[in-house]
Amino acid sequence: MSKALWTSDLTHLLDADCSGPVELADRIWWVGHVLVDDPFQCHVYLLEQGDQSVLFDPGSRLTFPGTLAKIEQVIAFTQIRYFVCHHQDPDIAASLPLIDELNAREDALIVTHWRAQALLRHYALRMPFWLIDQHNWRLQLEDRALEFVFTPYAHFPGAFCSFDRHTGVMFSSDLFGGFTTTPQLVAREESHIEALKPFHEHYMPSNDILGYAMAQFEQYPIEIIAPQHGSIIPRPLVSFMTEQLKQLNCGIYLLGQDDSDIRRLSRLNATLRAIAETMLLYRDFRDIATRLLELVQRSLPAERIDYYAALPDQTILVLKRENRFSGGIETQSHDFLPFIGQSRDIWIEAHRQDSAFADHHLCSDIFCEKYASDGSGSRLAIPLIGPSQQRIDGFAIIELSQSVPFTKAIEQIVKQLAEPLQVALEREVIYRSIDLEREKAYQRSIRDALTGLFTRFYMHDVMGRQCALHDRDSSAEFAAVMIDIDHFKRINDSYGHGAGDQVLQTVAAMLIDYSRTTDIPIRYGGEEFIIFIVSQGVEESMVATNRLRDMIERMTIDIGTETPLSITASFGVANRQQGESLEHLIERADEALYRAKEGGRNRVESG
Repeated sequence: MSKALWTSDLTHLLDADCSGPVELADRIWWVGHVLVDDPFQCHVYLLEQGDQSVLFDPGSRLTFPGTLAKIEQVIAFTQIRYFVCHHQDPDIAASLPLIDELNAREDALIVTHWRAQALLRHYALRMPFWLIDQHNWRLQLEDRALEFVFTPYAHFPGAFCSFDRHTGVMFSSDLFGGFTTTPQLVAREESHIEALKPFHEHYMPSNDILGYAMAQFEQYPIEIIAPQHGSIIPRPLVSFMTEQLKQLNCGIYLLGQDDSDIRRLSRLNATLRAIAETMLLYRDFRDIATRLLELVQRSLPAERIDYYAALPDQTILVLKRENRFSGGIETQSHDFLPFIGQSRDIWIEAHRQDSAFADHHLCSDIFCEKYASDGSGSRLAIPLIGPSQQRIDGFAIIELSQSVPFTKAIEQIVKQLAEPLQVALEREVIYRSIDLEREKAYQRSIRDALTGLFTRFYMHDVMGRQCALHDRDSSAEFAAVMIDIDHFKRINDSYGHGAGDQVLQTVAAMLIDYSRTTDIPIRYGGEEFIIFIVSQGVEESMVATNRLRDMIERMTIDIGTETPLSITASFGVANRQQGESLEHLIERADEALYRAKEGGRNRVESG
């Protein structure tokens, strides 16, 4: 039919009768044969070109009789000159000896890549080979030219596809193939990607290779994709399927080792991919932990997952449902906690030799299972090994609602889950460590290194907010108490700066002990201190300050001399007035302090 009579959305073929040939596009026919109860249906395509006609991927000995019958309904078999073999597997090439016997043409050719020829030649065929890599990747026909697209390693080194620019049909060989439980000539909707996923995930070596092939396809104006397996992809689905395959993880047999169940490995692959996406999408560990549990539940009857890890200060961080995964320091004893920070070899040896672990079942040295005493379920302890592979950084503890038989497949699933669980926990430990360092840095910025009192930097920050609060609420009053150690220079001169520092530290410790949790003790500079007494009036502030003066006067300090040192201090008290700046308040307290010193020291004055 002419191009005007066919459409690349193929809606007219959704219920096509596959007992005979089906025309897909202008002079392009599907001539495959449906095998009963075979999810691995193989398609054969005929490009009608008079006596220069082309047969794509001729098929196996099982399907060729049906294919031959369909060909004869379109053209005589003798009209076919070119037999394109996109690769050498038996499902497309096992019919070649039959074709070789039927062929009476001296100019008939097998079109393939040199790498496939190296294997196909072992059929000992009479027909010669026409190699695409020796003919500029192009075959000129009666009314069009075939362009050959090199897609190496998808699925074998010499893999290629064929493109008919006249119709926009891409004969894609194994690419875009799929497993279909019920034969369906044309893919109907986007959900068909689920048939493509397990096929490509196990058949293609890696997503790099598959991605390269998809990049090649994107350079062509494809209207229809005609794969060797599965269903034909109509134009509305071409871009979607291409984009999905570009993102697909392949080589899933690497996940399973001796497990070759494609569906199970595909589910595991999807789970691991979802876990990776979770790591990228979420920052909050609570969201990550919730999502990880949902994903693990795809493979195991998991009720919960708790996480334990060592922080830089060697305390054990625990993240569990009870603390909403916000974190806490573990204080209870668990049989796995002593192994955090130890090598995995020590953990394995303990399970093999220590009688305390007699009720633990060690699974392939990957994790251990401990059954509940009442037989209701079990607990999996998965050691999470850091990048160095030398020590256990933490544990993921999975509580199962029921015990499961740990086959090689299940063990492999747990092994594959260990790495993303390790990444999730390691990332959270890094974040917590950064928070700890940030807190330490903040404390260094707001705490005086010698005395442990707050700094002037902190004073301006916190008391600025207190001033704003007092301006809005008169009951939020506070007082500034300026303190100066009497004759401090004499102490340094007589006993040395070490003794002076000891005096400052002793007075500071007393100020900290004396202050309420709402009060703010500050080292203002040298031997001067300020305490901001919050929520007290003038009289209460004076009483509290006199009590502090008396405590300092009665205090003795052992500085290594024969007689302990006694000191006194002078005080200036000023209660803040609403609207008053912090600087002016301190200035009034300092003026009161000056009067106390001028008045004989060891006294309290108000300003």
